[in-house]
Amino acid sequence: MSDLTIAPHERGVIRLFALNMRPEEAKFLREPGAADQVLGVTRLDPDQIDVFPVADLEDLGLYGYLNEGCGVSADQLDRTALDAVEGWVMVVRSAAFCGRATTLTPDRRLRLIGLYTEEATNWTGRPIETESAKPYSAPQPAPQDDKPRRIGSAILALVILIAIGGALWLIL
Repeated sequence: MSDLTIAPHERGVIRLFALNMRPEEAKFLREPGAADQVLGVTRLDPDQIDVFPVADLEDLGLYGYLNEGCGVSADQLDRTALDAVEGWVMVVRSAAFCGRATTLTPDRRLRLIGLYTEEATNWTGRPIETESAKPYSAPQPAPQDDKPRRIGSAILALVILIAIGGALWLIL
């Protein structure tokens, strides 16, 4: 397999590799640094790499895993090809590269099945046109009378003066 170039700050790309190795070797790729070795790079985020036997997906299959679990749109997926994959696979998400540009030099026992992109969230929308969304459309609070506050402050001051006077009376 030829080298694969990863662009700096790549986001939303999923690489799916078939693993042509014994199950014990494939399981070992779950250990920190092991995936780095077979991909020919260093400092990958192991939380962004999944290694598992396709059989563990049961009825969901790789198609469902990628579509429902990873957010890959159905138009990118070939169900027949994905259903034909057996054995162990490795899924490497862009976040595994921690925003660094790099070049993968995959071990000969890895075969790239596909490169997929996650569906991005569409943050665009029409302006809100309801009456309550218009500036200055919220109900205005009724003006408050400051008199109750003044009375409360005066009562508090009186209580404090009585307390100080009582304390002075006890001392003297």
